[in-house]
Amino acid sequence: MTERSKSLEQALEQAVSRALRDNLAPLQRTADELHQAYADLVAACSSSRPSNALPAMLRAQTAASALAAGLSVLSNFVAVALNPRDASSAEEREGSVATAEPEPEIETDSAPQPRAETETVTPEYEPAGPPAEPAWLQEPEAAVEAKAQDEVQGVAAAEAPAFDLAALPENLRDLHRRASRNAKVAMQDIQLLRPEEVRQGRENHDICCRLRSDLDKARKEYDRRFAAIQDHPVDYFHHWMVDILAKGNQEALGEYPYPSPVLRH
Repeated sequence: MTERSKSLEQALEQAVSRALRDNLAPLQRTADELHQAYADLVAACSSSRPSNALPAMLRAQTAASALAAGLSVLSNFVAVALNPRDASSAEEREGSVATAEPEPEIETDSAPQPRAETETVTPEYEPAGPPAEPAWLQEPEAAVEAKAQDEVQGVAAAEAPAFDLAALPENLRDLHRRASRNAKVAMQDIQLLRPEEVRQGRENHDICCRLRSDLDKARKEYDRRFAAIQDHPVDYFHHWMVDILAKGNQEALGEYPYPSPVLRH
């Protein structure tokens, strides 16, 4: 029984350690997204239009909720995984003390007192074996990362067939994924906040002129955060503008006012 308890304890510790190690990185990415959304919210608060703060506020709220839920689930998992071990140790200690103490003498004419209920410690959770590794965040995060990676590779292949994204270092590949996501979210926000202007821009082929103020703010933030990949032959800002705002019709943009390595080549 002692060897079995030790092996169970080691399995629990390994499962908890593996869960913490695998899920700290997604939690860090969620915290980074919350920080970026908060910075966007602070920047939008200085605008003369209060509605400009709505997308950043929604992203900040979503990131905060995801971070709180992740931390709550992870802490509950650790508590559930470690609680049976503590309860078992307490039960063993109480059992050893009970066997070491001599039983008090009981008179023959008195009724025996039940001892089973008072000495038995029932753990709150009874493990049926080593807990399985939690998949509460790994599968969604893996799916999101895979989808983002496919989108980035698709954009890179469409705009620059000779550009090999996989040959870049990991930090630059991550920067490409973040740039694509940032540009996509910016175009979705503009479409959400200015639906009528976007529709008229498609019909008159002057999206860039009609939405110049919103596009300038989004482009300024895009250039500030992703200056390290500006020389790469991929323009995610232009790609998602055509895909989301122009519905695939590049002519609907009108005159594209921003420097683009794709259009330049």
